[in-house]
Amino acid sequence: MPELPEVEVVRAGLEPALVGARIDSVHVFDPRSLKRHDARRGDFVGMLQGSTVLSAERRGKFMWFPLDSGDALVTHLGMSGQVLLRDSGAKPDRHLRIQYGITHPEHGKLLVNFVDQRIFGSMAVDELVEQSSGLVPAQAAHIALDPLDSFFDDEMFITRLRTKSTGVKRALLDQTLISGVGNIYADESLWAAKIHGERSADSLSKAKAQKLLLEVRQVLNKALAEGGTSFDAQYVNVNGQSGYFAHSLNAYGQQGKPCPRCGTSIRKVSFMNRGSHFCPKCQKVK
Repeated sequence: MPELPEVEVVRAGLEPALVGARIDSVHVFDPRSLKRHDARRGDFVGMLQGSTVLSAERRGKFMWFPLDSGDALVTHLGMSGQVLLRDSGAKPDRHLRIQYGITHPEHGKLLVNFVDQRIFGSMAVDELVEQSSGLVPAQAAHIALDPLDSFFDDEMFITRLRTKSTGVKRALLDQTLISGVGNIYADESLWAAKIHGERSADSLSKAKAQKLLLEVRQVLNKALAEGGTSFDAQYVNVNGQSGYFAHSLNAYGQQGKPCPRCGTSIRKVSFMNRGSHFCPKCQKVK
């Protein structure tokens, strides 16, 4: 599933094309991609057509585009969602679920295609609610700030993390504690901090928790610089290009390979219907 770096790469790619653009037309080819849209507030197409996009925002894995109507177009990529920019008149992409035509003052007419093979992603028009960090869509209001957000409170996160009796990895995946960190970057951050994912979070010293947060930020920033992580065609940016962070992974997906730090074989174990990857020598359970 796309995590913070992948979603941020998409948001940043869409920003220059969408901000200031007028939405001329909207076509919904598969209503299942509107599962997060509350039809009681209005018709999805009718709420978008004629609106102008004011900005491009993100929190964790949610992207949203505030509109001059006061609402926002909210996008969640799910497991296989892609938002692709196409020239006006381009042939439809495979697995196209939603398409809107826009006119930008500088870039002219463009198509924005929401492509989603597995249909776990979605688009919605949602109201914006006020929080201390600014306006956010109501459906994302419960999501914690991510560690790259300027409003992220390090001390509060560390304090809350150290009260959790669950494993550290499970805590990192708790989007109400910290957003944007998924399975890949949790494994990479824990490897970098030399912490086993099953270690109880409340056993961490303050210094160790600070070290983990530092590594989370470094891993996310490195992935951002490399365009996110791609293992197949599921994740691409707005131009259809894959990310390259997969070539820099130290733990995730590296089972059976030597640990880059000590040479011990990386192990993979079952975790929440997924997998956890770690070095049994560098990351011992305490």
